[in-house]
Amino acid sequence: MPIKNIQDFLKLEAASGLILMAAAIMAMLIANSPLSPYYDLLLSIPVKVAVGSFEIAKPLLLWINDGLMALFFFLVGLELKREFLEGDLSKPGQITLPAVGAVGGMLVPAVCYALVNIDNPQALSGWAIPTATDIAFALGILAIIGSKVPLQLKVFLTSLAIFDDLGAIIVIALFYTDQLSMMSLIVSAVVLSILFVINRRGVTDTAPYIFFGLILWVAVLKSGVHATLAGVVLALFIPIKGKEDEPSPLKSLEHNLHAMVAFIILPIFAFANAGISFEGIGFEQITSPVPLGIIMGLVVGKQLGVFGFCFIAIKLGLAKLPENVNWGLLYGVAMLCGVGFTMSLFIGSLAFEQTGESGMFQDRLGIVVGSLISGVLGYFLIRYKVNK
Repeated sequence: MPIKNIQDFLKLEAASGLILMAAAIMAMLIANSPLSPYYDLLLSIPVKVAVGSFEIAKPLLLWINDGLMALFFFLVGLELKREFLEGDLSKPGQITLPAVGAVGGMLVPAVCYALVNIDNPQALSGWAIPTATDIAFALGILAIIGSKVPLQLKVFLTSLAIFDDLGAIIVIALFYTDQLSMMSLIVSAVVLSILFVINRRGVTDTAPYIFFGLILWVAVLKSGVHATLAGVVLALFIPIKGKEDEPSPLKSLEHNLHAMVAFIILPIFAFANAGISFEGIGFEQITSPVPLGIIMGLVVGKQLGVFGFCFIAIKLGLAKLPENVNWGLLYGVAMLCGVGFTMSLFIGSLAFEQTGESGMFQDRLGIVVGSLISGVLGYFLIRYKVNK
């Protein structure tokens, strides 16, 4: 059965956030221990899938980032479709404030990063890294604070993060696409046409969608467009209404995938991407342009963008503060939005995959430091406000 209500969803995401923290901490401990060479060796293991002369060969790390994360984006697509058709985001009066906050939370951090790295065209490719919010991590922090946190605050954060994910999908599609393969794009177009036809013919069995979805993923992977976007596109074709006396195909898939993504796929991704060696790292490394730009974007840009845009929208009468939420709690959530982690790591891997290990190391350093500062500041402000 599908997730019953927003409380169930929030509990699941909060628990996932705590496991994400544990996975990230474990990766850092291993990367700074004698086991570090084995950690690197594990992630670089070559994995190949071949059918005749056709093959996909990647190191394990890229199978995680391109393969497992496609399932994450598939789930994001399912959640987006459900929310816009039947959920809280289907009600115009409830979407204005989180939508405006999400826009500010993407624009201002991007500007902060660009200002720090304006003289380095190569580093500027990472402008989108601090625009992301990790909903699982943020809700995990709220879970640590306890039951005094208003439900309306959690719903606002969740809604904002959904718009944030939508923005990230658009950014990845438009700005992080390699040279395109026309043949693969043609195959993708044919598969999309088939998905459209079976959707319009009222097919509610999910097996055909998954079969053609796998073909779509391979075609998009080979096309130069990032393969994870295939998951989002596939989700848009999954019917939300089943036949008479049948459960919703979309909601059933969402329910079946949610625990696997939350408790297996995202922790694996965090473990594979958060292993940073802190040997020799000092103030000079943290304040180099790429890490500093990310830290400024996550810590300063996020809170100013989210809170500032929400403040303006409320004062102009375009939206109103959620019930039981005051300005202090809203600012605390704006701080928590600076916990980018999972999506920031993912965008960073796209931004610097062509620049070598140094660029990828610097972005991970900035993400970890910026997310940590934002999480700590948001935790203490919200805790102070709910206990006041």
